[in-house]
Amino acid sequence: MGLKFKVFPVKVRELRSRGNLSYAELVKLNALNKAKAAAIKVKNGIVIAADTISVEGGRIFGKPKNLKQARVMLKRLSAAPQDVYTGLAVVDTEKGKVLVAAVKTRVYMHRLSDKEINDYFSRVSPLDKAGSFDIQGRGAFFIRRVEGCFYNVVGLPLAELYRMLRRLNAKLFTWCFLLTAVGILLGGCSTEYSVVTGQEEQYYYSTEREVQMGRNIAKQAAEQLKPAQDPLMVKRVKDIGKSIVAVCDRKDIDYEFEVIDDPEVNAFSLPGGFVYVNSGLVEKVASDDELAGVIGHEVGHIVARHSIKRLQGSQLYTVLMVLASQAPSSGQVATAADAAITQLMLGYSREDEFLADQLGTRYLKKAGYNPQAMLTFLLTLQKIDKKRPLQPMNSYKTHPYVPDRIRVVRQELGGHMRFNDYINIQDVPHN
Repeated sequence: MGLKFKVFPVKVRELRSRGNLSYAELVKLNALNKAKAAAIKVKNGIVIAADTISVEGGRIFGKPKNLKQARVMLKRLSAAPQDVYTGLAVVDTEKGKVLVAAVKTRVYMHRLSDKEINDYFSRVSPLDKAGSFDIQGRGAFFIRRVEGCFYNVVGLPLAELYRMLRRLNAKLFTWCFLLTAVGILLGGCSTEYSVVTGQEEQYYYSTEREVQMGRNIAKQAAEQLKPAQDPLMVKRVKDIGKSIVAVCDRKDIDYEFEVIDDPEVNAFSLPGGFVYVNSGLVEKVASDDELAGVIGHEVGHIVARHSIKRLQGSQLYTVLMVLASQAPSSGQVATAADAAITQLMLGYSREDEFLADQLGTRYLKKAGYNPQAMLTFLLTLQKIDKKRPLQPMNSYKTHPYVPDRIRVVRQELGGHMRFNDYINIQDVPHN
């Protein structure tokens, strides 16, 4: 519809036992409860909430709790037609108007064998999908026929929503409104609590898709970067990387550490756990403690999902869809990965760099390394930068603001700010 929106997570328990309610009344009630909870936060705007369930043989199906349950669920749904119900609630908080509707779609699937289900689950995670399949993705291969609104099965019946907005006299295609509840954008958005920021953060990509993006970018990077040939150097980086990962705040992904044959003193990371360290940096550090500080910093970026948030913010939707795909064409990957690398290597925001430094310092201490090494390496990096002549921007050169980063690390270590630290504060002091 071309509408701009914001997402307001709400803590509303979804009813899954209908009692005397019909299935349509159940999803309408859930949607209305979500909309009311969000409307409290919105003074002037339109709030949209939705709730979707799948019903077969009088049983309500939601998201599976594990792969075993997912196999049983998908096997059963493929054996008989299922009815998908979505409740919509639209609230105009300025006028005090409330509209509620429900849409039903019948889905017929081909009967699936255990092998087909296992092959599907090897490529697509079913745990975040109602009914254990995605009709807008690879799950479409299983669909024999759909009676009713296709987008209702995806999760948001657009035709019904359009009519409801028209009834509220909303200026469609130009008006900004607020969207809440469970929506799907580029494969599904989710709200997660970040242990490193202490806040709920919105992600348009699941962990699975983030890892797939990183893997596709890494394949392209492998064609551009030359791996280091020193096995002892590679082992040193990987061993230190493992010790940092063991104490980091994010262990839902596998981390990979690579050493690049490049004299530039630099390191960088990709979405999904891919960390690269230049051989020039490894040769420059004074100790394993300093090298652990660099690796801890890059792991910090991954823990805080800075790269995925940067790519989300770039709004390169076509690029991101290609990178998140399980089997894109090689030509598409090359183009999309180059665009993503360009975005990532332009550098993170000041706040992202500061947080990565703080996390790296903490991980150093937890892993048994000297946390002061983070500070000593930054001082070395500052000396290197001062000796360099002015150069055109290098796409693989990240980490600006070295003096300001030194101040942040000193504060993380419990030290006092020095006179030069006050001078080097840029724009707004880091809190």
